[in-house]
Amino acid sequence: MAILGIRIIGDPVLRTPAQEVTEFGPEIQKLVEDMDQTMENVDGAGLAAPQVGVSLRVFTYQIGEERGHIINPVLELSDDFQEDQVEGCLSIPGIAAPVPRRRHVRATGFDKFGTPLVLEGEGMLSRCVQHETDHLDGILFLDRLPADEKKAAWRKLRATSYSQTANQTIAKRSGSLGSSFGAGLGK
Repeated sequence: MAILGIRIIGDPVLRTPAQEVTEFGPEIQKLVEDMDQTMENVDGAGLAAPQVGVSLRVFTYQIGEERGHIINPVLELSDDFQEDQVEGCLSIPGIAAPVPRRRHVRATGFDKFGTPLVLEGEGMLSRCVQHETDHLDGILFLDRLPADEKKAAWRKLRATSYSQTANQTIAKRSGSLGSSFGAGLGK
């Protein structure tokens, strides 16, 4: 397993809808394991494949004691919303804001071996599944903010100090990077 580099806002892969996984084998299994190790290394709640530069519909998550992954997720969302909570993103270091999310989610998809699975939950799990699936669709949490908060977040991103925050985050993370994942997969 290896720690993978995390792409930062501005990288086009973060705005590109990811492709469905069509082959399940050692490469996809290694991707999931490397993503899981990377997510743990940076103490993240979730990590989508585009965040590590792989344009495939895969994400890992860890909410409390619940840890796992899902491939090719299809979401069913409740009509009602949960109370807004502050979200951040590994690809947008230093920026956080309250994001509206649906109360309940049911995600159907596959595990790394191609076995069908269902992931269902509320609260932080629901929030994480929606956030990571947004990444698979080329959507960032900033896109979900109300207009005023979105403007404030983008102002902060354009500020010189944000470049310093991003560069410091990249430098800090690069100390633990391992070998890169799967040449050619999803690129």
